[in-house]
Parts: sequence; C-alpha cells; structure tokens
Amino acid sequence: MEMGPYRIAQVSDFHCGDGRFDEGLMLSAIHEINEANPKIVVVCGDLTTAGYLDEFEQAKAYIDMFKCPIKVVVAGNHDHRNLGYLHFESIFGARYRTLDLQFGMSSMGNFQERIKFVAVDSGKPDLNDGEVGREHYDWLREEFTVGHTFKVFVLHHHLVSVPGTGRERNIVWDAGDVLARLRGAGVDLVLCGHKHVPYVWPLSNMLIINSGTVSTYRTRGYTEPSYNMINIMPEEILVATKTPREEFAQEWSFSRFPVY
Repeated sequence: MEMGPYRIAQVSDFHCGDGRFDEGLMLSAIHEINEANPKIVVVCGDLTTAGYLDEFEQAKAYIDMFKCPIKVVVAGNHDHRNLGYLHFESIFGARYRTLDLQFGMSSMGNFQERIKFVAVDSGKPDLNDGEVGREHYDWLREEFTVGHTFKVFVLHHHLVSVPGTGRERNIVWDAGDVLARLRGAGVDLVLCGHKHVPYVWPLSNMLIINSGTVSTYRTRGYTEPSYNMINIMPEEILVATKTPREEFAQEWSFSRFPVY
C-alpha cells in the first residue's frame, strides 16, 4: 500500500503585540493547517514583538489552537527583548530541545523511518543578531549521530542570505561553522524564519527552508504573509508556500537523493 507523506507545517514570526499583526491571518492559517492535518507544527520564533509576558501568552493561545499534538517552538530575536527568554522558558520550556519520532509507516507496515528534530535558540538578548555558539557544536554532533534517520535542524535566524531582503546583516555569526557541521552530520532539512520572506535553498544535500511571517503585514515589497507546508515522501520533498485565505500556493519539488 502506498505511503502518505510526513507533513510538517512551518510557521514563523507571529509578532504578537505589533501594530501590523492581523488576527484574521493567524486564525485562517490555523484553520488551514488543521485541515491539512500535519504530523508536527514547527514554529520558528519571533512569537512576540517586545518579549513581554502578555505577548507570549497571546502567542501560546494561538499555538494551542493547532490540533496537531506535536509542536516544536523556538525563540526569535524579538522574544529575547526585555529578558523575554525567561517568559519563553516558563511557557514553552527549554530553548534547546530534541524530538525523535517515527514516520513513514504504511498501514501494511512495510516502510518505516525515523525523523529527528534538533531545535536551538539562536537569539542574543536585545540584539537582532544571532549565533548558534561553539559551545553547542559537540551537542549538535552527538544528537545528529543517528543512523537511518531523517534529520531536521530548527532555528530562528537564517544561515544563508534570503533574496529580496536588502543588505545582509542577520545571518548567524557562526553560519559557516554551523553549515559545515550540519553537512557533516547529514542533516536533511533546516527550518528557519526571521526575514519574513519565504525561500528554499538546496545546499550540500540539505534543504534550507525559510518561512515568511504568518500573521503580520510586516512584509517587503509585494511579498505576502505566508506559511510553509512540507511533505516528506520516500523519494522527494514537496514544499508549498501559502498565504492564509488564498487558494494558490507556490510549490517546489526536490529529490530526497539529489545527484551533484
């Protein structure tokens, strides 16, 4: 029997508390994602605007509306403002976490695979810049030293420049070292946000998938608010970027086993 996809919903940059936040966008995205029935919802940071407790509580209320029981949530640079990472920890738990799951089993039980998520906090208190930090490199290597596993790395800041975002200022300070370690560990997906522009970079057998802002009009040019739906199949990965309330979705298809 044919296996269905392992579906990941990727949302980012809620910016609760911002004047350009639109609850209609947020609720529409939640409804559409619930209809799509993903296996996991990944939230790539900037839940808040200024790191205040009421903004985190608002973000938590929206995240709780996702029916999917499995969620990975990381902090963004805005969530570090005003010691906001303390509120993040009290509401969402550890800022560095791993999740090891099984996926890809058909109803006949003839295919199975593991998927592992390693999520980090790339933020710096009261700075827009980000860093993974060399003190975490050994931990990353150990967590990704697993065989026969689809590997996903989650952070807020981007590791590669995103087109249409102007002068580059916010790639994590140690992006080159991090990319080398992810490549060496055989990481398959990198999920990030921050720049409010969706884009996909295929790089060294990894897909680096950037998510736009799902619920604000803090957008650039003609870029619209959006979220990503990622479908992992045995032979390919399908990435769809969708604006809430619109029927059209931009789609990309990538081989799981590219030949370079």
